[in-house]
Parts: sequence; C-alpha cells; structure tokens
Amino acid sequence: MSVAMGKPQEASARRRWASVVVLSASLLVITMDLTVLNIAIPEMSADLRPTSNQLLWIVDVYSLVLAGLLVSASAVGDRWGRRRLLLAGYAVFGGASALVLLAGSAEAVIALRAVLGLGGAMIMPTTLSLIRTVFTDPAERATALGIWAAVSGIGAAVGPVVGGLLLEYFSWHAAFLVNVPLMVAALIAGALILPESRSLRPGRWDGVGAVLSLVGMVLLVWSLKRFAKEESLAVPPGWAALIAAIVTLGWFVARSLRRRDPLLDMRLFASRRFTAGTVAALGATFALAAALLLLAQWMQLVEGFGPIATGVRLLPVAATATLASVLAPWLARRTGARSVLAGGLAVAGTGMLVLFAVPGDLAYWHVLVALSLVGAGIGSLAIASAMIMSGSPGDRAGNAAAIEETSYDLGNVLGVAVLGSVAALLYRTGLDDDLGTLDAPAAAASRESLGSAVAIADRQGLPDLAATAGAAFTDSMQTTSLLGGLLMIAVAAAVFAIVPKGTDITEQAS
Repeated sequence: MSVAMGKPQEASARRRWASVVVLSASLLVITMDLTVLNIAIPEMSADLRPTSNQLLWIVDVYSLVLAGLLVSASAVGDRWGRRRLLLAGYAVFGGASALVLLAGSAEAVIALRAVLGLGGAMIMPTTLSLIRTVFTDPAERATALGIWAAVSGIGAAVGPVVGGLLLEYFSWHAAFLVNVPLMVAALIAGALILPESRSLRPGRWDGVGAVLSLVGMVLLVWSLKRFAKEESLAVPPGWAALIAAIVTLGWFVARSLRRRDPLLDMRLFASRRFTAGTVAALGATFALAAALLLLAQWMQLVEGFGPIATGVRLLPVAATATLASVLAPWLARRTGARSVLAGGLAVAGTGMLVLFAVPGDLAYWHVLVALSLVGAGIGSLAIASAMIMSGSPGDRAGNAAAIEETSYDLGNVLGVAVLGSVAALLYRTGLDDDLGTLDAPAAAASRESLGSAVAIADRQGLPDLAATAGAAFTDSMQTTSLLGGLLMIAVAAAVFAIVPKGTDITEQAS
C-alpha cells in the first residue's frame, strides 16, 4: 500500500493503529538503547581498556552522527519513501548491533556506535513522519502521537533496568545484542503493516545543504559536549568548533530560505503552533536532561542503590509520563491545547522545584513526589508533537519530524552541557572548604566528581570525605533543580504566549 502526499489513500483503522504499535515499539528500542549503554560502560571499559579519549568517543559518536544526519535522512525519506527508509534503518541498526560479536577493540566499538547513529537517524524522525502521513485525521493523529511519546519515555526509563538485568547474567555485548531480535521483529512487522509514503513535490536534492547540515550539527554538538567535559568555557577548540558551527548553520538557514525547494523548510516556523511545539520540546529537554542524570548519580553514589535499584526508583517518571501522554490529547480537546501544554510544562517545573524546596535532608520520598510531577508534566509534550505535526503541511512531514527530533537532541546536549557544568561548579565550590586533610592529588581527584571522591574515601578509609562529598553533590543537585524548574516555568510562559488562543490540535493548520 502506498500513501503519496497530495492524494493520500486512507489506511484502514486497524492498519493505522497497528502502524502506531510498530512505530512506537521500534522507537522504544532506540530510546532504551541509549540508556542501556550507560550501564554497560564500566564492564566494557574493563574488557577493552579504552583510553579516556576513546571512551569519550564511544559515548559521544552516536549522538554526533545522529544529530548530523537527522535532516538529510528525513529528506531522503521524503524522496525515496519513508517506509523504505525506516526498514533500511531497522536493518542497519540490527546489523550493527550483531557485529558487536566481532568487536575486539575500542576502535571497533566506536565504528559500530557510529553506524548505530546512522540507523537511529533513519528511524527516529521517520516514525514521526509516518504517523503524520498515516493519520490524516488530526484528532486521531494527536492520540497516536500521545502513544508515541509515552513509549519513548518508557524506553529511556527502563533502559537502566534492562541493562542491569542483562549485565547480571551476560557480558557487555548483551547491551548491543538485545537489539538484534527486536529489530528483526520490527523489520518483519514493518514490511507487513506499514504503508509507503513519500512527498509528491520533494524538489531537487540539495547536496550542498546536506553537507552544511551535517557539518554544522556535528560541530555544534561536539563543541557543547567539549565544554561540558571540561566544565569550563576556556576551551579554545570548543570555541573554534562553536563558531564554525554557527557560521555553517547560518549558511544552511540562509540557503534554505532562498531556495524554493529547500532541504529543510525553515518557513515552517511561520506557524505559531509549530514554533510553540518546537520551543516546548527544546526547552523541556534542556531543563530536564541534567536533573535526571544528576538524580541517577545521587541515588547510586549518595544513597547507595545499585544500577537496577536506581532504574526501578526512576520508573515513576516514566509511569506518570506514560499516563499523561495518553490522556493529554483527550484533555486538550476539552480544555484547550494551549493550557494543557503550558500547564504541563509548569507542573514539570514545579516538580523540579520540589527537589530544592524540601525541608531538611533530601529523601527518596521527596524524589518520588518530584518524579511523579515531572512525569505528569512532560506527558504534555505529546501536545507539542501534535502541534508540530498539525502546524506543518503533509508534504513537509519529514522536515517537521527532523526539526522536532533535532529539538530533543539539542535540548538534551545543551542541558547536560550548561546545567551539568553549573552543577559541577557548585559541587567543587561546596567541597573546597572540606579537603584540608587530603594530599593534593587526592583533593584534585575529589573535586573532579562525586564518583572519584567516593572511590578515594573507600580506598583510604575516609567516611567523612564520602559524607562531605555527598552533601556537596546533593546541594549542587538541588540548586541545579531550582534553575531547571525556573527555566521550565519560563518555557511554559513562553509557550502560552506563542500558542494562538483557541488552538485545536484536532484541526490541521491551513
């Protein structure tokens, strides 16, 4: 079955909802894989003994390739066929995961992670653009996007739990191999269920634009990650890459605005609902990324929970986000999309403020309340997806999906770089006055990270150091949560101002 934009052939109701299941399940694998690797890194490092630079590339190369290829991959799907691109992405992702059995060096794992980034770029935006084209009714589409958003959140949350269980019984290779049967199943189901679609008016392929988007996004993400790693702005290579990224992406935007058939249609931002959805996606992930990462470290290094126990204790954010994502479209039809999206972001911001405002020592039940509020709030991002898709024409589904996925990716990188660096600075400041009894190398290592401080405390039998470092980290995490919460509330206010009054996500924007 084929869906060519312009005169779409209506898929049956059963096939439409079966398509959502396939698309959401494949996205579940991709988002789960991102966090599974974090659990596998220690064992992988012990086996392969990568240098610190190689370990950094193992972690970062996936997001660099993914960010660089999102725009081009979406444009290829518009021209070649979205279903065809998605199935190819499944094959690439599954094949690269299987090849881990042959990876006996850090260089080989870096190469595999780069190929996984290519597969992810082929899959992630295509799931969105196919939902946009399969569901021609905006009301049904909003519900489908709610399911898509819920499953995405579940994948990120259950990743550490799955990773912990796999590593309990298998080697680090299992963190990759688990993808293989899942991708095979997705490939078979996708071939049987998903309809084909492509744009009737994709325009000429813009090779220069593709190169500019790839180079610009890779440089931008790399520079932000470099600043985050150094936890300082005094990083000349980072500034050189950032300036080059700004120039390259500026050239790309200018080129896109001049062409009648751009690789990425920047005119989509003329739609206020589209712009509001993008701002919500970018702002929410920026505010939340560092906070959730810090919470995972706090549970393991301060509270002493293991990886599996930590993953289980983070599940409330996924549970409430899942419920809220499914309910958000229904609520938006009754109270208005603007109030649901802006209100949800404000609720998530309030949840982050709870971590700062708790009286006395921070305990898990405080965290439980905060996670529940955050999850309930970010469930409203299903409305952001619906606004982005209903605020763009069907033949620009790939463009809209690429912009949304780029917003999430950039928000995550920016959040970790900026708020993560703030947290590290606050940690060092809080710890500096209590390191007088340590020798210089041990004091320097303790300032680097909480993990180093805890390791030194265990090795040298210094329980007071562990307690002091834990207290400094907790204070830094709570202050960072305050900043993130205030930012989230500011994003909520901005979204409320941008979204036109009376916006109805069950209607396609003209």
